[in-house]
Amino acid sequence: MNRTIAPVIKDAIEFELPLKLYDKYILDNGVEVYAINGGAQDVLQVELVFYAGNSYEEKNGVAAATNYLLKNGTSTKTAFQINEHFEFYGSYCNRACYNETAVVSLHTLSKHLPELLPVMKEMITDSIFSEEELETYKQNTKQKLTVNLQKCDFVANRLIDACLFGETHPYGKYLVAGDYEALTREQLQAHFEKYYVHGRCIIFVGGKLPDNIETLLNQSFGKLAIGPREITTFVYPPVVASQRKLRITNDPEGVQGAIRIARSFPDRHHPDFMGVMVLNTVFGGFFGSRLMSNIREEKGYTYGIHSYVQNHIGETAWLVSTEAGKDVTEATVEEVYKEMKILREELIDEEELLLVRNYMIGSILGDLDGPFHIIGRWKNIILNNLDEQYFYDSIKTIKTISAESLQELSQKYLQPDDFYELVVI
Repeated sequence: MNRTIAPVIKDAIEFELPLKLYDKYILDNGVEVYAINGGAQDVLQVELVFYAGNSYEEKNGVAAATNYLLKNGTSTKTAFQINEHFEFYGSYCNRACYNETAVVSLHTLSKHLPELLPVMKEMITDSIFSEEELETYKQNTKQKLTVNLQKCDFVANRLIDACLFGETHPYGKYLVAGDYEALTREQLQAHFEKYYVHGRCIIFVGGKLPDNIETLLNQSFGKLAIGPREITTFVYPPVVASQRKLRITNDPEGVQGAIRIARSFPDRHHPDFMGVMVLNTVFGGFFGSRLMSNIREEKGYTYGIHSYVQNHIGETAWLVSTEAGKDVTEATVEEVYKEMKILREELIDEEELLLVRNYMIGSILGDLDGPFHIIGRWKNIILNNLDEQYFYDSIKTIKTISAESLQELSQKYLQPDDFYELVVI
């Protein structure tokens, strides 16, 4: 190597990005397992994804409460014993509930998997939802809600989703204290029995996997009543709000306002989705975006402003989100619309577009670093009913979409009359 000669600098868009293929197993009961084997460290993650999110609950809050309390006691172990077992092996078991899905995940050293999978199995088949644990959950969530309702950004997030989808839609509904108080052990047990014990499950594993990973998973989960069965999804047509501009005073003494400007948008299967992801990055999707350059760097109205397309499986939304000083909230809203207007009327120059292309490809490059990230990307593809080609089509769009196409998308989607406008102080 001649160190007097500087290495050739390449733009990120010059790289070819292969997506490592997964290994797929089918357990004895038909449960699909997607696995990425790799990494230098003897660690792995296991994610059990159930179709048990709030789209399937019959009463508000049941899905989240059921998912949370999976770790809070079985017929043979208390909540303390379950947590102590995972901590003894230096592992971390978590659970999370979303709109369509609910997840039970495990991060551990590979060698400890045989001691930990049976406890995960016990959690998803034998949780008892004791009245004591449920009452503690109710008390804690109500207290947390009381604190959060004093924050303008929390209130704004709740209300903008309700505007976009309606308060009865899984994407738009939000919980009040009475919903938590109304939860019963019988409701949780019924949801658990239907959507966990006899529910639909997909398993994702990534990391340095033991040679007998398929056997271990089959021993713990392959004989259960879970399976690949179809789950009936409740149909919730969006019921959008009639009023497009809302100003709400949540705290008369507040010094800043939470701004949300949002419109409905199709899901990932729509032909415009990939192009809009590029347009969104230009508009407000990274630190060098138009919104950040104008409203943060030039005007100093906010510490940060960003736009994003929500990661929903069904119909989604395109949002602009920020918090600004109370005296400049209206000026901030005006500047957002100003940036929309510029994108509709003027072509993005090649230098800025190259910066955005390199940023997006570089972000994907980082997302493909290590088995955890790779299986996470596959999980997103699989749960959205997409395939490998979607990934490569996305790369192609980022590298080749023209300024003219982005302007056309701006004229189609960045029309102020299509957006809900919410300010909460």
